[in-house]
Amino acid sequence: MSENLNKLTGQGVSIWLDDISRERLRTGNLEQLIREKNVVGVTSNPTIFASALGKGDAYDAQLHDLAVRGVSVEEAVRAITTYDIRWAADVLRPVYDATGGVDGRVSLEVDPRLARDADKTVAEARALWWLVDRPNLFIKIPATQEGLPAITQALSEGISVNVTLIFSLERYRAVMDAWLAGLEAAQAKGLDLAAIESVASFFVSRVDTEIDKRLDQAGKPELKGQAGVANARLAYAAYEEVVASERWQRLRAAGARPQRPLWASTGVKNPDYSPTLYVDQLVAPGTVNTMPEKTLDATAARAAITGDTVRPFYEQAWNTMAALKEAGIDYDDVVAVLEEEGVQKFEASWEELLESVTKNLVP
Repeated sequence: MSENLNKLTGQGVSIWLDDISRERLRTGNLEQLIREKNVVGVTSNPTIFASALGKGDAYDAQLHDLAVRGVSVEEAVRAITTYDIRWAADVLRPVYDATGGVDGRVSLEVDPRLARDADKTVAEARALWWLVDRPNLFIKIPATQEGLPAITQALSEGISVNVTLIFSLERYRAVMDAWLAGLEAAQAKGLDLAAIESVASFFVSRVDTEIDKRLDQAGKPELKGQAGVANARLAYAAYEEVVASERWQRLRAAGARPQRPLWASTGVKNPDYSPTLYVDQLVAPGTVNTMPEKTLDATAARAAITGDTVRPFYEQAWNTMAALKEAGIDYDDVVAVLEEEGVQKFEASWEELLESVTKNLVP
């Protein structure tokens, strides 16, 4: 195993792979990454599945059978994606057992076209939870305004949730409130709180991409590449406030587990930045960093893991956000644009996935 990856794990950061494919599963690559690169979880999204389906022949046999059965495109997509997720969950089950259910998790997203409809999101979450039928599953629900009640409802029914597409500190606080409300409702129903896990996926690199563009327009290039890390560090500060609250302590005493912050979108978009920027600078205990394989390899080879790089830098993060505001960066507009674009991108990938299945759904 890589010394860098061991150091990262030693700092309390769980390393998850931000990718899944039938090819990766059938070749044993995922098992290899678990053995050799400290991978203890997997995340997926519509873009990842659309890409996986477009490569190789791993899905051909299942597509043929689905076509012979005459299933709808929607049903075929569910069959394909849940098959991969079940397989990955089984591969990761030993990790799940060894960590008492904290890691060894696999995430599957609800249809992103439902992101603005709470009732349909909950119905889809229930259906996917039932279809996969694995205790180490996370259902991914977008952190849209409409998604907040869906998060609470899903958790209240014992469904473990990965809240995705979080960009703003205000929305993150609302997500944590929805999580606590879900646990409280589950407790009122007599459910085992220890069995209900959650992570909150705070997106990082996309913040820099959007703000860097605006900094160029504002003639302030010296501030580029700082916003994503600062924003995430302040998210961790907000998390610390919540887990120190009496509300959380009551739930913790009843067996509940914290909703871990998960750093998502950690692949660097700007080639001028270190490929491990969003790993090195976001080391904090009790977090998850979900990485594309390229970032995982870069971390193994040349990351600089020097200890906690979040909590000692809260003041610096606030100063960065203040400097961005002084430079004319409208934070509220940035995060609103990013949320809308995030939903649209996943919707487009879902449509691409549907189109690919339609094209290949031939006997």
